[in-house]
Amino acid sequence: MTKIIIGSDHAGFDLKSKIIDFLKEKGYEVCDTGTYNKNSCDYPVIAHNVATQIAQNKECKGILICGTGIGMSIAANKVKGIRAAVVSDTCSAKMSRMHNNANILCLGERIVGEELAKDIVEIWLSSEFLGERHSRRVEMIED
Repeated sequence: MTKIIIGSDHAGFDLKSKIIDFLKEKGYEVCDTGTYNKNSCDYPVIAHNVATQIAQNKECKGILICGTGIGMSIAANKVKGIRAAVVSDTCSAKMSRMHNNANILCLGERIVGEELAKDIVEIWLSSEFLGERHSRRVEMIED
């Protein structure tokens, strides 16, 4: 089963804790890269850490959580080989994997509730990249 590397800032800490429990219940191996409390911290540090690990371990998937998911995605996408998608609905979760081969899912604790976040995570992890014409487009992004 896929290893999940997860991180959050203080604004995503509560949702991260719930998603970790959810993933472990589903049998995933989870690596929590922090933050480990609700004290204010800098999300770019967490995003860079997770993105670097995902770029080096292509078989792993990443999840980043902050207040909106936006800051985490911007920071993570600075790392070569990362395709971090901010997702707040199940259709986008599926399409970000099928068409864009997203390797990091970014969620906003202030945007999605716990149950929707769990649905998004489950759909995102179970959706496969379609390849074919989409491969060419992903390669264009990489270049």
